[in-house]
Amino acid sequence: MRVLVVEDEQAMSASLSWGLQAEGYVVDIAENGVDGLWKAEEFPHDVIVLDVMLPGIDGYQVCRRLREMGIWTPVLMLTAMDDDLDHAEGLDSGADAYLAKPFAYPVLLAHLRALTRRTLGNRPTRLTAAGLTFDPSSRSVQRDGHIIELTSRELAVLEYLMRRKGVVVSKNELLDHCWDTAYEGGPAVVEVLVHRLRRKIDVSEQIPSIQTLRGEGYLIQNDAT
Repeated sequence: MRVLVVEDEQAMSASLSWGLQAEGYVVDIAENGVDGLWKAEEFPHDVIVLDVMLPGIDGYQVCRRLREMGIWTPVLMLTAMDDDLDHAEGLDSGADAYLAKPFAYPVLLAHLRALTRRTLGNRPTRLTAAGLTFDPSSRSVQRDGHIIELTSRELAVLEYLMRRKGVVVSKNELLDHCWDTAYEGGPAVVEVLVHRLRRKIDVSEQIPSIQTLRGEGYLIQNDAT
């Protein structure tokens, strides 16, 4: 999943970037409201973590302008101002959730998981498809009760495909959501990763979990039948 963090405090943005990447997220950073608005408009994200107090334009204005442009990416708003009026203004500007600083990191992760479930239309806390079970909170994958060890990028791709089960996902869509904007390669990297992922989640006697539709992309069905 791809997250945009709009935060002007470098220590906080670095901490969020490191922690979220460790959890398998792809992270883009903006250090002011103007850049945050531009990145949110120009690049696809699954969720936005948005500070209120920003140079340029504040988080309320960023969120309000995104909604006016018809961009409905879920927004988790962060602020050091923790009173009812601040909460109301944040939600009225179009934010989906509100978290006061200082916050517990597991709570932030829980908010992001909830917002991601809402975005992609899959609300179960555990994802199941094609004999696989994916637990986003523990970043663990099982097939028929056996734990499968995957890299963070493999986890990101598998999670995205499972959240979009029953839908064909193109290579470019996977690039948009599972690789950051600094990546300059082409879609061939997706082919390599999916090939490696298949070798781990499928064994010879099992029906392949990830189907390839030539010229279109990849598909995970609800069940491996």
